Amino acid sequence: MLNIGGLTEGVVIDHIVAGGAMKIYEYLNLDKLDCSVAIIKNAKSKKMGKKDIIKIDGPIRVDLDMLGVLDPNLTLDIIKDGKIIEKRNPQLPELVTGIIRCKNPRCITSIEQELVHKFRLTNKEKGMYRCIYCEQAYKR
Repeated sequence: MLNIGGLTEGVVIDHIVAGGAMKIYEYLNLDKLDCSVAIIKNAKSKKMGKKDIIKIDGPIRVDLDMLGVLDPNLTLDIIKDGKIIEKRNPQLPELVTGIIRCKNPRCITSIEQELVHKFRLTNKEKGMYRCIYCEQAYKR
């Protein structure tokens, strides 16, 4: 079991599917933060078998709900004064911009490279998103 007691203030992103931490690291641009970031890959988990964990030492100002698009089962632990003050699961946002990419080769986003990829939530239960330009479904 990993101990987060050393974290005074920050965020722990837990229960990430094994191997998924780097995608979240890149999306959050954690390489540009001026604080400690720990990535634990393939940690043992009773619930999942193996999981990844990201620990961010310090406040982070991003829409953490967007992470639900990348991994709907992860949990967010907000740490303050060395204690978990909030533990939550991200909610799937209605509109996602610039996180996932349309795979349809005929989509306008394939031709117009500078066009931002946008997806709308079409089935909340299944976590299904569709491209707003061509209706292509996004599958994890």
